[in-house]
Amino acid sequence: MLRVILLLVGFLTLGLIVWHIGPGNIYDAATRLGPVALCVILIPSLVMYAVEAYGWKITLGPAGQSVSFLRVLAVRTAGEVVNMTTPTAYVGGEPLKAYLLQKSGVPLVEGLASVVIAKTTMTIAQVLFILLGIALGFWILGAQGSSGQIVAAGLLSIGLLAFGTMAFVFVQRRGLFTWTLETLRKFGMRIGFLEAREDKLRALDQTILNFYTRHQGAFYASTGLYFLGWLAEALEVFVIIYYLGGPADVWSAISIGALSVFIKGGTFFIPGSLGAQDGGNLLLLQAFGYSDVTGITFALLRRFRELVWIGIGLGCLALTGNQSDVAQKGSLQ
Repeated sequence: MLRVILLLVGFLTLGLIVWHIGPGNIYDAATRLGPVALCVILIPSLVMYAVEAYGWKITLGPAGQSVSFLRVLAVRTAGEVVNMTTPTAYVGGEPLKAYLLQKSGVPLVEGLASVVIAKTTMTIAQVLFILLGIALGFWILGAQGSSGQIVAAGLLSIGLLAFGTMAFVFVQRRGLFTWTLETLRKFGMRIGFLEAREDKLRALDQTILNFYTRHQGAFYASTGLYFLGWLAEALEVFVIIYYLGGPADVWSAISIGALSVFIKGGTFFIPGSLGAQDGGNLLLLQAFGYSDVTGITFALLRRFRELVWIGIGLGCLALTGNQSDVAQKGSLQ
């Protein structure tokens, strides 16, 4: 029920923003783009998906050698549909990725381990990207006034996120799943589903630990590739602003892209971050000196990109696994 309420509030918020700025003004700005511009706007996200899929493939180790890159890309795109459309802190689609990889001959333990590791390297790269964006925001906007306060609040929040990420890595090295199981037991909680799979959970922890201790080069390579994937977000910002006629600046694009990622991550509890992400992007572009029409058109164009990739992801989901298996897997989460 809460999800439905948040979704309705998001729709209402977005509708009020569009009504306040003027649907006609937004339509005029969007229609000046043309089909070629819309296709070009999609290129950075294609680069992002491809680079990040390779960053995940690296974490599969020997188990991933038998799986083609296109298969990994399709599985990742299918899993991201769940992450994008459900309020699960962008982790709901991760078990699905491992499940779909299993159909390609990757053992479930190795697949789940790679999902955990890839999520970790992606988050580390995300933190670095947002820190870069905040630093550039300080440089471009200055540390005074409301803009500086917003950036300072973002810096504090990302500091907490960085601490949480380091703690997550530490727990992984100590045995994430067995630690969770033992913690539940200490509180007198015994979950049958987990208890029956204790051996597999220990094997999963050992696989993760082996990667961190024996494949450090792959860990850094995966982190670097995910960072390049996040930079593709900045490229998308640059391209959209360029086609909207605003002055496109590389450093501003990186800062806007990073802070936009931060806003989206902070509103994960709203389905699709609807309303909050769009209003946040509007305020963000206004802080960088762009008009409200440019700001909301920018936000809607990013929504257009998300809808395209949701459609592609659903197609990948249909190709990589039948709907009944996927529904059964989702019921286990």
